[in-house]
Amino acid sequence: MRRRNFLTRTGAGLASLTALSGCTGDGGDGTESASTESATDTEVTESATDTESVTDEGTTTGTVEELSGTLSVATYSSFVGEDTAGNWLKSEFESEHPDVTVEFETPENGLNQYIQRKSEGAPIDADLFVGLNTGELVRADEQLDEALFATASDRIEGADTVKPELQFDPDGRVVPYDTGYISLVYDEGEVDAPGTFDALLEPAYEDALIAQNAQQSDPGRAFLLWTIYNKDPDGYLDYWEGLVDNGVTILSDWEPAYNAYSDEEAPMVVSYSTDQVFYHGEGVDMSRHQIGFLNDQGYANPEGMAQFADSDDAELARAFASFALTAPAQREIATRNVQFPAVEGVDPGGDFGEYALEPPEPVTFTYDELSGNVSGWIDEWARQIASN
Repeated sequence: MRRRNFLTRTGAGLASLTALSGCTGDGGDGTESASTESATDTEVTESATDTESVTDEGTTTGTVEELSGTLSVATYSSFVGEDTAGNWLKSEFESEHPDVTVEFETPENGLNQYIQRKSEGAPIDADLFVGLNTGELVRADEQLDEALFATASDRIEGADTVKPELQFDPDGRVVPYDTGYISLVYDEGEVDAPGTFDALLEPAYEDALIAQNAQQSDPGRAFLLWTIYNKDPDGYLDYWEGLVDNGVTILSDWEPAYNAYSDEEAPMVVSYSTDQVFYHGEGVDMSRHQIGFLNDQGYANPEGMAQFADSDDAELARAFASFALTAPAQREIATRNVQFPAVEGVDPGGDFGEYALEPPEPVTFTYDELSGNVSGWIDEWARQIASN
């Protein structure tokens, strides 16, 4: 196994926290199934006509296909609702294509629902999954014999503009649309920035850290992987035993963890480096929203879109994915989902550049590094740490 993968720094800024929980996802350990294009890919409900489309600068260019039908998009709950990225995408895409209706599905167990249905030969009943990360893709590939997602990135307009370092699917099924960096958020009035992973084991940080359960939380899983990255697969459990001995609190997911931090139950919480994008302004005590990059790192956690292999309207799914990669959509996703844009050269503007913080050294595990490993790592962590 290649132990680690370094990401180069991305250039643009971040986005607004439509809840810093914007990319908490479904949870689980992480893996997924290789895919090929569905045979039903040609069964589409669209006809091409020469109509003008409006560019980012307001000029018209090229032709846009007349789309019709209902698009079913599976995603996580905080991606949809009032003032969210999902709601904006739905509104704007439907405005551009009046004969299209976008419907969101937010299953409680996230991607696991579709893995289970696929394994049982049941209908998927969705066209596009939005919010997929590397570990989840690995999980699906490991648990399924048939393709859950179609290889479609070469037919999604704008896929080639995504920052190369964010691409995480070697088979071209998943196209990233944003990324976040897992970090610590801390109260500088209560503790000093810990600086390193080892510092968290010191008496000065006793009972100081709130983390999330890696079995059911995206940031919790990413933080666990970040510790494995630094302590190696043969040393991370000993490190976590040290965290437990020093009083780490492990809660189910990002929201209860951040609520506990907000209630001052501890002076540090595992969260996102975009925290200040949301929490700044008049009346905000910024001393409670400091960002801690342990070992000068942040764990990159890109989110992607993938067309289901069994989609009834594959071209409509790809059109929606293409729309999400346009510059206006990327700015809105970043601002509303409080994550960095995936497309190169997109600047969300406003306060984003001032308050969106990138780690000096972004790090992550690749698909190949997680494949065959991540489920075991999480299971071992759950038995030794979460169950105690």
